[in-house]
Amino acid sequence: MSLRLGDIAPNFTAQTTVGEIDFYNYLGDGWGVLFSHPADYTPVCTTELGKTALLQEEFAKRNVKVLALSVDPLDKHKGWVNDINETQNVTVGFPIIADADKSIANTYGMIHPNASETFTVRSLFIIGPDKKVKLMITYPASTGRNFHEVLRVIDSLQLTANYSVATPADWKDGEDVIVVPAVSTEAALEKFPKGLNIVKPYLRYTPQPNK
Repeated sequence: MSLRLGDIAPNFTAQTTVGEIDFYNYLGDGWGVLFSHPADYTPVCTTELGKTALLQEEFAKRNVKVLALSVDPLDKHKGWVNDINETQNVTVGFPIIADADKSIANTYGMIHPNASETFTVRSLFIIGPDKKVKLMITYPASTGRNFHEVLRVIDSLQLTANYSVATPADWKDGEDVIVVPAVSTEAALEKFPKGLNIVKPYLRYTPQPNK
């Protein structure tokens, strides 16, 4: 199965390090980040899960729940979590899914046969409250992810879901945003009372509307 942006993220039931979960029930009416790891007890994955644990409060502030996935069994996950907590000086509080039969990995297209026929690559999905896929990022097994970038993207997605704006290159929360082309300049002047900076008719900046 090949998921695309805007597709409904498939639901599933899984065994995890915090017990059995139903994916949709776990997310509730919030946002979700589902990301996969090639294998337990691997160095890059250990640092990634440690970084995610350090940022748990940042995800929670954005109403985002995080789930990791590996095709290793649950007993290995639990031992690995102890190593992550010890070596990264954290407490992993989010679920790590045991997908030993690869059913979830295959449903989400996390296994890329030309990279590895048996292990998941570093796929990451951001899922909105409507259960639709909002973003997909895939890294090779050798490259660790930037989770501050994941948070930045979530900030953009949550902002642009509620206002008729887009975010420019390298945008960070609090910076000016771009008025989408579908909104006329006349309408934008009414819609965005903080003002417009019209660089070109198609390139119009306004201060972030929810700040």
